[in-house]
Amino acid sequence: MASVKRKWQVFPGRNKFYCDGRIMMAQQTGIFYFTVAIPAVGALLFIFVMSSLFHTSFSDPGIIPRATAEEAIYTEKQIEVPNSGNVPSYRPPPRTKEITVRGVTVKLKYCFTCKIFRPPRASHCSICDNCVERFDHHCPWVGNCVGKRNYRYFYLFIISLAFLCVFIFSCVIAHLVIYMNKEGKTFMVAIQKNPASVIEGVICFFSVWSQGWLAGFHTYLTTSNQTTNEDIKGSFTARRGQANFNPYGYGNFCLNCLAVLCGPVQPSLIGKEKQLLYFIIK
Repeated sequence: MASVKRKWQVFPGRNKFYCDGRIMMAQQTGIFYFTVAIPAVGALLFIFVMSSLFHTSFSDPGIIPRATAEEAIYTEKQIEVPNSGNVPSYRPPPRTKEITVRGVTVKLKYCFTCKIFRPPRASHCSICDNCVERFDHHCPWVGNCVGKRNYRYFYLFIISLAFLCVFIFSCVIAHLVIYMNKEGKTFMVAIQKNPASVIEGVICFFSVWSQGWLAGFHTYLTTSNQTTNEDIKGSFTARRGQANFNPYGYGNFCLNCLAVLCGPVQPSLIGKEKQLLYFIIK
C-alpha cells in the first residue's frame, strides 16, 4: 500500500514546515529570531530592574538594634570618677573609641540615640533614625537606606536600569531611522510625525547620562570597596602626605567586587525570633 503524503510534504516551495505542517516559515529565519529577541530582552530587563528595586526597597539594609535600658546604663557607667564624698560619680562615655583594622586605627563613634558604639563603617541615618551597618546612603528613590544587606541589590538595580535606558533609547532611534527610510522623510519630519517617540527619547537620553554616571560611580566604589558615605567624607583620601590606604579593601578590584556583591548576606538583627545583638565595646 502506497504511503499517503500531505500536500505540504511535496510542496515545491522553499518554506519550512514544523509540527506536522501546522507551522510554516520561510527558509531564511534569522531576522525573525532577532525580532522576537527585541521585546524579549526588553521584558527581561524590565523584570530584572523591578526585582532588584523591590529587593532593595523591602530588605533590611542592616539596621543595628538599639541598646536596652540596662545596656545603655552599663555603657554610660564605664568611666567612674570618685568625688570628695567617696561616692562614685559618672560621666558620659567618650564620643569615640579606637580599634585596629589590618594595622589601621579606626575610630568607633558613640551614638547617643541608639546608645551604642557603632561598628566600623556604620552610621546613623537621620531620616530612618537607625544605625545601619556599612551605611552607604539613604535613597529616596527606593524609599529605604542602602547598607550592608541590600547594597548588592541596589547596585544591580542601577546597572540594569542603565542598560534598560540604553535599550529603550536605541529602540527609539531605530524606530525614527526606519520611519525615515520607509517614508523617505527627513529627520525633522520624522520627529513631527512621532511625538511620542520623541518624548520617550528625550527622557531616555537624560536618563542614560544620569544612570550611566551613577552606575559608573558605584562601580568605582565597589571595585575599591568603599561606600558613598566614606567617599563623601574622604575617609580614605590621602592627607598631609600620608598614604591613602583602605583597611577594608583587598588590594584587587576583582576581590573587592566579590566581597561586596557575592559574599553571604548576614541574617537580619531585627528579624523575628532572632536574638538581638549589640556592639558594645568594654
